[in-house]
Amino acid sequence: MRTYDDTFSGQKIYPGKGKLFVRSDSKIFRFQNGKTESLFLQRKNPRRIAWTVLCRRQRRKGISEEAAKTRRRRAVKSQRAVVGASLDVIKERRSQRPEARTAARAQAIKEGKEKKAASDSVKKAEKAKNAGKAASGQSTGRVINKQGAKGASAKPRPTTK
Repeated sequence: MRTYDDTFSGQKIYPGKGKLFVRSDSKIFRFQNGKTESLFLQRKNPRRIAWTVLCRRQRRKGISEEAAKTRRRRAVKSQRAVVGASLDVIKERRSQRPEARTAARAQAIKEGKEKKAASDSVKKAEKAKNAGKAASGQSTGRVINKQGAKGASAKPRPTTK
């Protein structure tokens, strides 16, 4: 036995019952009775009419307890590795004692400061060396274009603003 669903209410239409409505764009609508057809033609929203299947489904009416329980989803917690550290390293650091962590942090800060001081002293020495060269008239490593290297005269500087 072939049954159809009511387009508006969602209820079953048994053989020999109901109405068929064909719109001008050839879309077929089946209605259980004149009541659902009338509401459809009035362009009523079936989700707002309490007795329709759509409205009952939206408000979760008539669903058994077990079906309602299966709908809920639990958030699953998972840990992932970060770009800088693998998951093992992260877990190890988390389990570390606070005193050990602060000591390691202080050590890392100290090493960083020493490294920076060394690089600063190298930069100062380089700067002093370049200043000595400039005073004696040697080139300071400035980039010269091809024409300048061949001995072309420099561009005249503008005298007015």
